[in-house]
Amino acid sequence: MQVSVESTSALERRMTVGVSVERIETEVNKRLQQTARRAKVPGFRPGKVPMSVIRQRYEDAARQEALGDLIQSTFYEAVVEQKLNPAGSPAVEPKSFEKGKDLEYVATFEVFPEFTVAGFESIAIERLQADVADADVDNMLEILRKQNTRFEAAERAAEKDDQLSIDFVGKIDGETFAGGSAKGTQLVLGSGRMIPGFEDALVGAKAGEERVITPTFPADYQNLDLAGKTAEFSVKVNSIAAPQLPELNDDFFALFGVKDGGLEGFRAEVRKNMERELRQAIKSKIKNQVMDGLLAANSIEVPKALISNEVDRLRVQAVQQFGGNLKPDQLPAELFEEQAKRRVALGLVVAEVVKQCELKPDDTRVREMIQEMASAYQEPEQVVAWYYKNDQQMNEVRSVVLEEQVVDTVLQKANVTDKAVSYEEAVKPAEAPQAA
Repeated sequence: MQVSVESTSALERRMTVGVSVERIETEVNKRLQQTARRAKVPGFRPGKVPMSVIRQRYEDAARQEALGDLIQSTFYEAVVEQKLNPAGSPAVEPKSFEKGKDLEYVATFEVFPEFTVAGFESIAIERLQADVADADVDNMLEILRKQNTRFEAAERAAEKDDQLSIDFVGKIDGETFAGGSAKGTQLVLGSGRMIPGFEDALVGAKAGEERVITPTFPADYQNLDLAGKTAEFSVKVNSIAAPQLPELNDDFFALFGVKDGGLEGFRAEVRKNMERELRQAIKSKIKNQVMDGLLAANSIEVPKALISNEVDRLRVQAVQQFGGNLKPDQLPAELFEEQAKRRVALGLVVAEVVKQCELKPDDTRVREMIQEMASAYQEPEQVVAWYYKNDQQMNEVRSVVLEEQVVDTVLQKANVTDKAVSYEEAVKPAEAPQAA
């Protein structure tokens, strides 16, 4: 086998492979002999068909099969011999494909980039420091109460936070429009569910009252046919219900699986969950900064084949998340290209950190992570046992632990500063980049 390699770009390789006619004929004859043992030809017993007949009937098919298999096997032999690491499948173009002659083909493909990860010292990390204060627990209790608000009929004018049952018909320039009318809609005033001005205009209304309101659709409204236009809504208020917050009692605590300990026991459980959320939020923000820093310090070229594969995965995820009748390939690839490029580049850089620093998932940290996740359930021991019986879930946990070890490795050399903040600021989601 003869092999020559040409670099046509930073990552693309054009490899020419020559396969001797002797090797081709050996493979063709091997297939013809296999065919002869099972071929059924009129006038001959199975296994007794003359090779000349077998060759006449089956040689073309055997040769095509042999050539296809040879291209596949010699390609991998060649990349091993040349110490190449292909990223994606090759595009194969035969140059010489005639019977009785050597086979020669050209395989064009991309390779994984070769690089050394560096620049840990240039990465700036702001590490948040926060605690869960009693006031934070008090605030969380109020949030939980509001999330379980009940509404009871009220014989008075509507106020903010009341739940109204309404019928409405919307018109623009005297004409109704799609989605602009409904009956029996439940609307909490101040929820922001309707366009600006709609809910405010119903404050003070009474049950049975009809009002005509004229809110304006936002200029950036998702339906461009309505964006920036003023509508006229005829609204009838059917009923008004006032919010009633639940008492902090045993019935309320039982909704969250806390059956013992009263208020103090419930507060302790809420604090424990908040502390777990706080740890995860701080850890996530540190990780994001480390990953951003690694990419900024290690700019690499990414194989187009890997980006394309990642785009396909993101398309599938989008369809699964948002549903509908769309097929993944109906979503424009350019919507996902930047995100796909970042994810692939980050995966390559992280993998190289793992390789350079010879990192392996720490078994102790794997178990601690599983126990941390299991602590959120009522039967944590069963959850831990389930993880250890599920290979796929265990591999996912090991992958997360390995990423955390990458973060720790970078933090040892990065420029880290600590910043004391409140619980609310620490758990607040980071602002997404504009491109996202």
